[in-house]
Amino acid sequence: MNVYLKIHRRNDIDTVACCDETLLNRIFTEGDLRIEISSNFFGGDLLSIEQALEILKEASYYNIVGENITNKAINLKLLAKDGVKKINNIPMAIKMMF
Repeated sequence: MNVYLKIHRRNDIDTVACCDETLLNRIFTEGDLRIEISSNFFGGDLLSIEQALEILKEASYYNIVGENITNKAINLKLLAKDGVKKINNIPMAIKMMF
């Protein structure tokens, strides 16, 4: 299982964007909600899901999209199941530190 992962750096803050491999460059809508899984934001390196999870473990901020990556993150307790939202049945989660 592979995922795309890209690290965005701005003002000494890293945000990790990660999505299941099959979702890149797709758009999902549900009512007024819309998510675009663009290569500009998510399309970094193609990694194994295990490699991506190691990076996510250290991340203070991340956006993850897809059944595979969100389920693995829940199993590793990187996020709570109730922290996952779905748009057109595509799970997504955001982690932010304040």
